[in-house]
Amino acid sequence: MDFTQFIRTIPDYPKPGIQFRDITTLLKDPAGFKACIDSLIERYRGQSIDKIVGIESRGFMFAAPLAYALGIGFIPVRKPGKLPGKTTGHDYALEYGTDRIEIHDDAITSGERVLIIDDLLATGGTAEAAVTLVQKIGGSIVECAFLVDLPDIGGRQRLEKMGLPVFALCEFEGD
Repeated sequence: MDFTQFIRTIPDYPKPGIQFRDITTLLKDPAGFKACIDSLIERYRGQSIDKIVGIESRGFMFAAPLAYALGIGFIPVRKPGKLPGKTTGHDYALEYGTDRIEIHDDAITSGERVLIIDDLLATGGTAEAAVTLVQKIGGSIVECAFLVDLPDIGGRQRLEKMGLPVFALCEFEGD
């Protein structure tokens, strides 16, 4: 299915020259959202995956229903101070400054096979940080999956250079 038909493009948001890919139009469409989750279920059913990590916050919308459908655990990766237990964090570079994400120290048992999911892959910085966190606490990455890939920005290449398989349901050219 062509998922791009469900995703609205908003020009010049959040700044001039950016083409923002708005997934809320997919989320509000029952058939589109169901097809999206069903496609992910079909891809990952029967694979050896122990946990699904969803990256805050839009990654949660795809990771949680997929984990439920596959009967495996869902692990949230969040911004600092949002998880109540003991956490491990990782700082990563943004275009202007840095950011940080965290995971519970006990979220993954050493050797567990983990699928990482987020809504959109642009530079790959957040996904790379999530990979680093999962590996720090003993997890092994099965794949990094996204609803949307922006291949011209370079995130896929960044993750593939780390030896990680990358999957996206659709892609948009340009910024």
